[in-house]
Amino acid sequence: MREGLRILDADRHVVEPIDMWKEYLPPQYKEGAPYEKVIVPEESLEQRVARLGAKGLLPAIPTLMLDGKPAWNGVTERAMVEVAWGLAQRTGAYSPGVTPSHHLQAMEESGLDLAFLYPSFGLFLLRIDGMEPARATAFARAYNDWLRDFCRAAPERLRGVGALCLHEPQALPAEVERIASFGWKAVVVPPNPVGGRTLAHPDYEPFWSTCERLSIAVSLHEGTHARLPTAGADRFSTRFAHNASSHPLEQMLAILTLIEGGVLERHPRLRVGFFEAGCGWLPFWLWRLDNSYKFMAGEVAENVRMKPSEYFRRQCFIGVEPEEPGIADVIRHLGADNLLFGTDYPHADHGDDIVEHLIGLRSALPEEAMRKILWENPARYYGLSG
Repeated sequence: MREGLRILDADRHVVEPIDMWKEYLPPQYKEGAPYEKVIVPEESLEQRVARLGAKGLLPAIPTLMLDGKPAWNGVTERAMVEVAWGLAQRTGAYSPGVTPSHHLQAMEESGLDLAFLYPSFGLFLLRIDGMEPARATAFARAYNDWLRDFCRAAPERLRGVGALCLHEPQALPAEVERIASFGWKAVVVPPNPVGGRTLAHPDYEPFWSTCERLSIAVSLHEGTHARLPTAGADRFSTRFAHNASSHPLEQMLAILTLIEGGVLERHPRLRVGFFEAGCGWLPFWLWRLDNSYKFMAGEVAENVRMKPSEYFRRQCFIGVEPEEPGIADVIRHLGADNLLFGTDYPHADHGDDIVEHLIGLRSALPEEAMRKILWENPARYYGLSG
């Protein structure tokens, strides 16, 4: 609790230790487990600093590798240096971030009551287009087994979100059933196409039905540099551009996919969350979809039977960034019932002061809206009672 407000961190990240994959993968996949490798030019420290400046003094971040290739796509050396620099400024670095006790300590310091945990390396390893489907499913199961053990250290405060790969659609319902048997209330999938299939592809219909039946929320969370078709990846070569574009644009396209493809129409009790992309763009995007629907409703009548904004209000949630402009305007246009908050801890593109910025919104937002964003909405999204 912070200043009288209960806070649920709806989007927090574990940092999976690299050795856990060999431990949790089934025997036939252990030999092909991911590993880390430092990839830097052969040069002296003096030469490195001459090229990169003072930031070059920091140890290089290892690259996540799979089958002899980086598990991520298009990460430049300079981007790795900047990420290393950003992490060095954090009071909680990646290394201690892998332990439950460190998460709990950081949560205490920030006044967070409860957190739902998402992957870090899994945002890449489970999203490699062309990976053999059964292997991809095995990676997802291994991650979920590891996360289950991780959360056992403090199950009342650290809650797991099951990670799914979309390579093998027919295997998804069984894994959702298994995740539900853990007592978990949500799963995470990419907003991107996988194997040429969008989220509205008919092969995923049993998955959506299972999530709706079991009341499992589905979180859409982009992972910049994943080896999937990604908005902006065909135009830009820097992390600056990839990160800025892929998160909001993929979520915009995902909202449209779920509406235009009829997923939300066919599954009215399904809960869907759009994470780590801000919310300032949402009023415009829903207005544009509503406006297009006004003139083209007949074309999509089979799948879209009310205004797109009504689908969103009925069953969708979105994360806010405390420092983004216009949150009060979003509430004015759409209300506060669909907004929630996540720290993104311990990733380098959000600071340790993110909760302070959030509490600072009290000067601009009604107290009722603050309570909804910080606790009531995420509790409803994740199916919490009490």
